[in-house]
Order: sequence, then C-alpha cells, then structure tokens
Amino acid sequence: MIRKIERIFLLAVFLVIGVCVHAQDGTYGAYSPYSIYGLGDLSKEGTAYNKSMGGVGIANRNNRFINIQNPAAVTARDSLAFMADFGLVQSNTVYRQGDKKSAHNTFNIYDFVMTFPIYRSSAFKVGITPYSDMGYDFSSVETNPEIIGNTGNITYDSNGSGSVYQAFFGAGVTFWKRLSVGADMIYYFGNLDKITNMDYSDASYRSLNSGSELTVRGLTGKFGFQYEQKLGGNVSMVIGATYKLGTNMKGYSTNYRYANQSSVTDTLKYNVDTLAKTGVRFADEIGVGIAFKGGDKWSAEFDYLRSDWRGTGLDKAAGFAVSGQSVFTSAVSQSFRAGFEIVPNRNDVRYYMKTCSYRVGFYYDQAYYKMDGNNVNSMGITLGMTLPVFKLYNGISIGVDLGQRASTRNNMIRERYATFNIGFNIHDIWFRKVQYQ
Repeated sequence: MIRKIERIFLLAVFLVIGVCVHAQDGTYGAYSPYSIYGLGDLSKEGTAYNKSMGGVGIANRNNRFINIQNPAAVTARDSLAFMADFGLVQSNTVYRQGDKKSAHNTFNIYDFVMTFPIYRSSAFKVGITPYSDMGYDFSSVETNPEIIGNTGNITYDSNGSGSVYQAFFGAGVTFWKRLSVGADMIYYFGNLDKITNMDYSDASYRSLNSGSELTVRGLTGKFGFQYEQKLGGNVSMVIGATYKLGTNMKGYSTNYRYANQSSVTDTLKYNVDTLAKTGVRFADEIGVGIAFKGGDKWSAEFDYLRSDWRGTGLDKAAGFAVSGQSVFTSAVSQSFRAGFEIVPNRNDVRYYMKTCSYRVGFYYDQAYYKMDGNNVNSMGITLGMTLPVFKLYNGISIGVDLGQRASTRNNMIRERYATFNIGFNIHDIWFRKVQYQ
C-alpha cells in the first residue's frame, strides 16, 4: 500500500511539471521596470527550502534536502539515496511611483535538480534553474504642446521579455567526516528581447520600431567548501564559502531600427555583433556563511555574498545598456541573509504537525546596478514549512517571501511583493543491494 501511495505522489509531481511547463509558455518569468537593464532581475539561487530561510545555504548541511547554494553541500546525504527537487514560484507585486499605482503577478518554474551518490563519501548532482528574468511593458504619451502641435499625438511603448538559465552539474567529496569540498560546471543560455515603439497619430509621419535581441551563452565554474566542528552534545558549527568565476559572455546581439508608414518599411539600422566582440562579462561572486545545528532538531545560519559588476561592460554594450530619462550604471551587489529552522518532534507518531519543519528568514539585498546614482535595495522576511509525505524524506516545502524593493524617493519606483514558493522533495533508496530473493 505504501509503495502504491508513493507512486501516486511521484506521478502527481510529474503531472504538475507538465501542466506548469504548458502554463508558463508566453508568460513573464519576472515583471519589473528595473529588469530593463543588463540581464534583467538576477534570480536568488536556491530551492524552496533555501528561499523559506531567507535564501541561506552556503553553510547548510541537511541530508533531507538538496542544497544547490554550495557545491560541497551535495555530500550531506544518505549514502544510498536518490534525491530530486522540483520548484515553482508565484509572485504578486504592487508598484508605486508618486501618485501612480499598478500591480502584476507572475508564475515561473524555478528549479529541477537531481543528486545521487558516486562512491562512499562522494556524490553527484545535475540540474537547471533560472539565472535572470526580464519582463516589463510600459507606455507614455507625449504632452509637450510644442511637439504635438506639429506632429499630433505621439505614443511611446517599451516592452521586454526573456530569461537566462543556468544548467549545472557537479560533484563533491567529504574528508575525515568534517571537511567537504565540491565544484560545479555551469552553462548559461537564454534569450532576451527588448522592443521600443514610437507611434504617431498623424499618418503622414513614420512610426519607429527599434529594439535588440540578445542570445546569451557562457560557461563558468563554482567552487565551495564546508567544515563542520562539533561543539558539545549534539550541537555543531559549520563554516562554508563559495566562489563563482567571472566569465565572458558568448552569443549574439542583434540591434535594429525600422521606419514604418502604411505598408512600407525602411531599415534604418540592422547590426549583428558577437557578444565576445562587445566584451561584456558575467561577474564573479564570493560568498561566506556560518551555521549552527542542534542535531536534527534546529539550525540557524547567516550568509554574506558579494559580486562586482562594475567592470562587466553592461553600461555601454548595445542591448544591455539603457538610454532614456533614467540612467542605469553597474555596481557592486551585496546580500545579507539569515535563517532559522526548527522541528518540534520529527518522530512524533500522534501529532503530524510536530513532525513538520518550520522556518523563518530575513534578507537585505543591494542590486548589481544603480538608477540615477541611487542604490536599488531589497529587503524582506520569509516564512515556510515542509510537510512530510509518507516515509523516507519525501515532502512538500512551501514558503512565502514578503518584501520591498526600492522606495518612492528620488522619483524611483517602489515594489512591494508577496512571493509564494512550493517545492517537491523526492527521496528514495536506489542503491541498496538485495539481501534475499
């Protein structure tokens, strides 16, 4: 009976994956006016488990969940187990600039990861997750009477969409039951499209259509280590660090401008350049973390990440840079994250809710760009829990992120959001030898 229920659970997971892939087609992975710059909104790495703890994971070692934050964490696992994780995210955002308000919601598949043991204390993982998302659509009308008095009404419209994904595979190994090291190879790929239209109500004027199509590729590596030290009783401390290499972007940048009148279209500009020629780069990233664990009952962690985008060339490269009233410039991104998890009684046979994992977290992020010289900061709190499903470590992780990006000062756009995450944690013993026939 148990095996039948497990099969139903796994079948339900894969049905959800299929439905979500179909539902996502043609939708925005993210929606924000700030995603107009560079590569768009950089995704916060991690599964639903990490996200519900403020995004921590550099020093996290938990054999019940896959932790993709640190390559060394892949060895925190049962030596005979196969593990997989599939995650979804849905975000609801309210935007405000001055006395103007609007709202939007998005839905996205977030990650799909699998991991299994290699030999003794070593393990392997493979997966895919978004690296960045772009989504915006806004318009304005020319109000200068000196202009529209001669040309008639002019409407400006800008929209953009697309995502860059990172596919990765890596491995880790543990020495002396304390020191774990690991490495990931990461492949970036995706497409970003930006379009700007200028339309005249007077048909005697030619409307302008311009934009860029970016095909982004890249290959890099990420390295990490974790060291666990017993402090007494069942309490231990884990320190961890990661470093992701910066790398040149590959691919193509197509930039165009057309003039349209009636059925006649004139090409004013059409250039196709390789991104290698533009010199744009993915920035490197360094992260450090410290965690304390009370056996299998509680854990607390604090992480810090830093990435310098100032020399990546995004400020000047066509298709990445932004021209208009607001000026975007690359900056140093930083992130401070803290999270806490507790399980009242994992082995309770009477009260199911005592066997659940409960989490809370906090984060403060500084974006990789500035708008008109102002930092674009985000802060928020996260809440979440994991509902165990049947035996082993199968479960459903759910979480919510309540936060705010930027403010209404200096003519900026404030975003207040509620983001919901759900992750399916799949665990099974695949590598146990049969003892009896």
